[in-house]
Amino acid sequence: MTAENLSLSPELLDAVRRISGTEHLLVALDFDGTLSPLVDRAEDARPLPRSAAALEALAQLPRTTTALISGRALDSLRLVASPPADTLLIGSHGAEVWLGEGSLGLELDEEQRLKLAAVREVLAEIVNIAPGTLLEDKPAGVVLHTRMADDDVAEDAVEAATRVLREHSGVYLKTGKRVLETSVVHASKGEAVEFLRQATGATAILFAGDDVTDEDALGRLMGDDVGIKVGLDFTQAQYRVEAPVHVAELLEALLRERRRVTAEA
Repeated sequence: MTAENLSLSPELLDAVRRISGTEHLLVALDFDGTLSPLVDRAEDARPLPRSAAALEALAQLPRTTTALISGRALDSLRLVASPPADTLLIGSHGAEVWLGEGSLGLELDEEQRLKLAAVREVLAEIVNIAPGTLLEDKPAGVVLHTRMADDDVAEDAVEAATRVLREHSGVYLKTGKRVLETSVVHASKGEAVEFLRQATGATAILFAGDDVTDEDALGRLMGDDVGIKVGLDFTQAQYRVEAPVHVAELLEALLRERRRVTAEA
């Protein structure tokens, strides 16, 4: 093991070497908390430079597809991630999909638009009385952010929103790190992973994510895939790294191995 990857376990490095030899590799990554450290203001997030450089290089290799699977809306994801041109994008936990030029945007029907307006009204009332909370609008939902609120205020706000919105049919709730995600479209990162596997013809997937919603994706991985949890929370992933800086090391190790394999082919 070299000095540049001392933080990666030998088992994870072995898995990286193994998956690098697959015929068509899909590298699918969460953004916030994975490529980028978590920040108080969502618009301030940026990928670590080493991770961005490794992802750019991976995207240019033969038989290798890169993808970002995020809870963010696609417009927000593009703005903060500045992804490589050929990187596939899944936003809003799978409700928005971009597979290249000509991809159709998300369109809600009238019933969904009315439900979305009702959800926003509920959450806006809560934000008005819960200091430090704020809303983020997405094409298919509204997010209640509580990262800047006191712990008791955050807990009460999420509990109140959950209690009310559970009574709204056709509204789907997901909890994450100091956020409550709402959507009028049923989607998950697990479904996104399966969709990308089919769309790209990937023979193996490497997926890394840090949040509760990433467990949906980790749970859909199969035999030759490699799943990595970022952080110390409970996970079903086979492997773990502690922080986004270690994701950079992971991607650099993957790049070295994949570059060697594709050059030999």
